[in-house]
Amino acid sequence: MLLRPALLAASISLALAFALPAQAAKAPAKAASKAAPSEPTLAHNLSEDNAARLAELISRFHAETGQTIKLVRLERGDKPATLNLISRYQMSDTLSQPKDFVPLHSMMQKAGEKLSLSLPEVLRPGVTDSRGKLVALPILYSTPVLFYNKNAMRKAGLDPETPPKTWFEMQGVLDKLQAAGYDCPYSSSWPSWVHLDNVSAVSGTPAIDSKGNLKFNALPQVKHVAMMATWTKARYFRLYGHTDEASQQFRNGQCAMLTTDSREYASFQDARGVELGVAPLPYHDDVFGGRRPSLANGPSLWVGAGKPAAEYKVAAKFVSFLLSPKIQVELVRHYGGLPLTEAARKAASSELLQDGRQMLEAAYASLQGKAEDTGIRLANIDRARLIADEELDAVWNDKKPAKAALDTAVSRGNAVLATHPLMKKSQPF
Repeated sequence: MLLRPALLAASISLALAFALPAQAAKAPAKAASKAAPSEPTLAHNLSEDNAARLAELISRFHAETGQTIKLVRLERGDKPATLNLISRYQMSDTLSQPKDFVPLHSMMQKAGEKLSLSLPEVLRPGVTDSRGKLVALPILYSTPVLFYNKNAMRKAGLDPETPPKTWFEMQGVLDKLQAAGYDCPYSSSWPSWVHLDNVSAVSGTPAIDSKGNLKFNALPQVKHVAMMATWTKARYFRLYGHTDEASQQFRNGQCAMLTTDSREYASFQDARGVELGVAPLPYHDDVFGGRRPSLANGPSLWVGAGKPAAEYKVAAKFVSFLLSPKIQVELVRHYGGLPLTEAARKAASSELLQDGRQMLEAAYASLQGKAEDTGIRLANIDRARLIADEELDAVWNDKKPAKAALDTAVSRGNAVLATHPLMKKSQPF
């Protein structure tokens, strides 16, 4: 049936009256979709307190730039987030999955963000490629040092301002601490990192050669591990675990001395009954060539692959935010990481409290000198590190002699690396 012209016009007008509002309602939604900000993610596995501090940092970044970053937990097996704060014990996954990450310098360049960072030489291993370009940000790098309780030193009749410089001197100090009533004169967190990676480096015999082969069964390492076995029998040394368990024992005043990462000073600020002292990692004074530098390592910031350009743009701005001198000082104060620039180091030295300045002085003194650093860390190769921890336990529990245990650790570890060659590198690119 044909409609008359007047009726047809009325019908069209009525249809438009209903159709146009619907189209108008859809238009703002489309515009809102285009305007929605890209929110990159930052994955981490920090403690509750440190995660809260990181959230505050993200809030400040938002206040200054208007950009947001979402914090998520870093879980093994998950695809990398836009930014990933990766600890040394998670580096195996990074090394074995190079396609899941992109170099930091590449992201910064594509995002149009300048990366003019002159990183100190001691902080470059593991985060720079063969051309010296930055592939990750060593945001919380540190080095092992000797923490000690000055109150315990006084109780033992020792000068609290004169900590032991060598392992030989330390034995006499531990004897007096034990006589003063300390059941735990000395302990260590991260035993493989401290007593294999770093004792090897300080002795001038790297734990791993430049080709990624484990070599920590030479005479200096055997003598050191055997010495620690005698200290265990004498109850000078007590081992509480393979990560940072010993740090809690120092924090509560149970242990008088502790070797661990310099960045842990931040968690010792409110230690009960502890007046904090810090000194460079002790060394063996009978090795050829004298004391060499210790190693730097720790949580570093890596960029996940396959993210939208808009996310990378925000992530690049956040990296620049982290590199500002003011934020660098706060990272030292709250997390204990080593400053990434000379300007930040000077600012930190002038603005930190006494304990913080002592930590920086001890850390840099420990890192000083000509290094034989391959950039490859036993502590970064999780499977080899677990084997080394197991063999160290066997020595310190009087089940194996030091030489046999270290030979076994090297043999077993190299067998693992032979089937996982990507882990024999200092960085994945």
